[in-house]
Amino acid sequence: MPTPIPLLTNDPAPGTDAANPAAPTVVLAHGAGAPMDSPYMNTVAAGLAARGFRVVRFEFPYMHARREGQRKPPDREPVLRHTWHEVIGALGGGANLVIGGKSLGGRIASYVADEARVKGLVCLGYPFHPPRDTKRLRTAHLATLKTPTLILQGTRDDFGTPAEVAGYDLSPAIRLHWMEDGDHSFKPRKSSGRTEAGNLAEAVETLAEFVQGL
Repeated sequence: MPTPIPLLTNDPAPGTDAANPAAPTVVLAHGAGAPMDSPYMNTVAAGLAARGFRVVRFEFPYMHARREGQRKPPDREPVLRHTWHEVIGALGGGANLVIGGKSLGGRIASYVADEARVKGLVCLGYPFHPPRDTKRLRTAHLATLKTPTLILQGTRDDFGTPAEVAGYDLSPAIRLHWMEDGDHSFKPRKSSGRTEAGNLAEAVETLAEFVQGL
């Protein structure tokens, strides 16, 4: 019998408008290099919970193995997709779930969103292409995506800048929100006058408004 995937849950703050059984649960996967409880993921999850949403996080098999001391590269795409489907199934199906995550986690969620018939999709720094390799696009499926989608992207993101993304064929179901001077994790330069904390707060607020409006 397969081992259940460990889930990390932030319950909604009591007394908030979204803290009700009908509010969607937001399910987030980590990026390629950091676990589900990285400072970035903790900040996003806590911010959404403070706004009344239940947030569930999980790790792909390779990251769980790393937590146990093994040196593992990221799993191949079929394993990543299968893990997403397992998590969605464990949470009762996609009807009241908004799925997504940081970089890799959001990209794989975008592949399964329509199949799983989830309520929404959120991508925190979408890797439209590898850094310095703008010809290896990961956008073909985004042209026909039907799931309501929010992509939060830094204007200095090496995985997809505003000028590059403007030329992509993206579904009308996708909404883009640009984090001013942010890199792939929304961190701005000091010279910009913005702060990492401020950009993350903006990201959480924009994400919460999107989920609330579904």
